[in-house]
Amino acid sequence: MVPIGTSKGIIMRVITQKAVGDASVLEVAEAERPAPEPGQVLVKIGAAGVNPIDTYIRGGGFPALGEPPFTLGWDLAGTVEQLGEGVSGFALGDEVYGLLTFPGTGGGYAEYAVAEAADLAPRPSWLTVEQAGAAPMVALTAWQALVGRGGVAEGQRVLVHAAAGGVGHVAVQIAKARGAHVIGTASAAKHDFLRSLGVDEVIDYRHRDFTEIDPVDVVLDTVGGDYAERSARVLKPGGVLVSIIPGNPGFDVDRAAALGVRFELFANVTASGADLAALPQLKVQIDHVVPLAEAAKAHELVESGRTTGKVVLVP
Repeated sequence: MVPIGTSKGIIMRVITQKAVGDASVLEVAEAERPAPEPGQVLVKIGAAGVNPIDTYIRGGGFPALGEPPFTLGWDLAGTVEQLGEGVSGFALGDEVYGLLTFPGTGGGYAEYAVAEAADLAPRPSWLTVEQAGAAPMVALTAWQALVGRGGVAEGQRVLVHAAAGGVGHVAVQIAKARGAHVIGTASAAKHDFLRSLGVDEVIDYRHRDFTEIDPVDVVLDTVGGDYAERSARVLKPGGVLVSIIPGNPGFDVDRAAALGVRFELFANVTASGADLAALPQLKVQIDHVVPLAEAAKAHELVESGRTTGKVVLVP
């Protein structure tokens, strides 16, 4: 882990927690602004995405950051404030976005954060600051799972579960951009949204069994439970089921082999400026924009399970 220095005397606001627990443990605090080490960039944050994994870590379900106190957050978008030694390709004032090394040390719920230069990319013109701040974790997860593990290609049939969720609504766009026929599961209220993203078939999982569809080449499971086993049964021979469910995805490679399909467990997203630069033009749906000081409210929104797209914090 690369050590991070501080800019002595320069104070910024951060969201910290001194204990694990419900959203009420998140509180505003002050800290010295970090300084970039060689190969790093200090970013003045304009927006920071809130992801479900943030809520698990906050509540103690995934001890990725060790014992509190710590500051959550990995998604960010903003402007280059300071360059570490040896950094090229960026200049002061550049608009950038990226994922802080995950799990690393977090730090995105703040006014400034230090990122590895290689993990940043220029913010594309088709993303607002809020959309870019919400994009990295879900976009990299969708890209690395579908393309890196699933090998999604033109002419394939692709099924994405929870297609209107954070990862799902980006995944369907990536699959469409690669020439696939895309099927998405979601509640009926979200079908028009999915059609606007180019989804070819939408399935209301409350009223239709998705296993009734014609066989598909790739399934992205973002739900878990019995979805993996059921999804494997709609795959063509040799098809691939990619699960992003950590811990117990409800399936394994032996079961996949018995069914004549392939299973890929995508457990860890990798920060990568190169992957962000390779993404097609995407629409990133923002459900709520929440002030940094109200991070607890943002977590409650994410945990409600009723959001369409992403929740993002702004200074």
